[in-house]
Amino acid sequence: MIIVLKPGTPQAEITRISQEVDKLGLIPEKSVGKHKVVIGLVGDTAEFDPLNIQEISPFIDRVIRVEQPFKRTSLQFRYGEPSAVIVPTPNEVVIFGQNYPVVIISGPCSVENEQMIIETAHRVKAAGAQFLRGGAYKPRTSPYAFQGHGESALSLLAAARKATGLGIVTEVMDTADLEKVAEVADIIQIGARNMQNFSLLKKVGASCKPVLLKRGMSATIEEWLMAAEYILAAGNPNVILCERGIRTFDRQYTRNTLDLSVIPVLRSLTHLPIAIDPSHGTGVAKYVPAMAIAALATGCDSLMIEVHPNPAKALSDGPQSLTPDQFDELMHQIAVLSKAFDYRHPTDLRTVQDAVRQEQLSLTV
Repeated sequence: MIIVLKPGTPQAEITRISQEVDKLGLIPEKSVGKHKVVIGLVGDTAEFDPLNIQEISPFIDRVIRVEQPFKRTSLQFRYGEPSAVIVPTPNEVVIFGQNYPVVIISGPCSVENEQMIIETAHRVKAAGAQFLRGGAYKPRTSPYAFQGHGESALSLLAAARKATGLGIVTEVMDTADLEKVAEVADIIQIGARNMQNFSLLKKVGASCKPVLLKRGMSATIEEWLMAAEYILAAGNPNVILCERGIRTFDRQYTRNTLDLSVIPVLRSLTHLPIAIDPSHGTGVAKYVPAMAIAALATGCDSLMIEVHPNPAKALSDGPQSLTPDQFDELMHQIAVLSKAFDYRHPTDLRTVQDAVRQEQLSLTV
């Protein structure tokens, strides 16, 4: 259930309404959009009549039930307004969300050595990426496959961050590793195999560190959104959904089936930003640029693209990795298409400050 407030409602009245709701045994959660202030009511709202709730204050415009099982994740919870995830990096404050430039996350599947990760970081930054991806801990189907270098790889990611100023996206697999991963990562990735690791979702939800939540390989859209709900319910609103391909009946020509129809579907269901991973989605490097461009045309907020200086010798996922030169060419195409699709660029610091204020995050910009 959500309370939609009338424009110009005084802050003192918003506080009073929240206190009255709290007395009813419900948890009030304020959400500030561009045009509306909404108070979400979390708890067992079935016994409450919306008309009775509306009588709490003359400043209440309307009271609406959220019909979806995913409450905080629902687009209704923000009264139809998209949210943004704001990530401070050494170089800049980056915003994931609709009406902002597409954010590029790029790098190798796994961190192999210092020279490789720093060389790759410099190349993807020069091409226009804002974040470096690289796995320190790698979940693999085979127990004999390369599992990542673990904690030592985190220090190499930290070195790459210091050398380039790029933000870091890396995966956490176990709650025991969350603290040390969070020390290095600007965005914590929850991989497809852990999408329904509910203990891990609750743990990352207990912090405000941004989370990139990948869709499980056989997950429905509702299961994916319910996984995001675990994170939001634990108190962390900073979730980016990442489509990385799903398992279907035909795996002869591509690794997975990249579901780009998920973008318009999610736009109708959730306020969360949407990323697309065409590298895992296809598993074939030559198909990655076409699907990245298609994702951009469909309206994604971010692209995650694997890049390796020598894919033939990569310790994991070499066949789906672009070379730095191929990535340069793709980024040129993305730049041209971004202008064609008229993505709005924040032109000054005030744009970022407005977004930070609307999302009610305590960031210094």
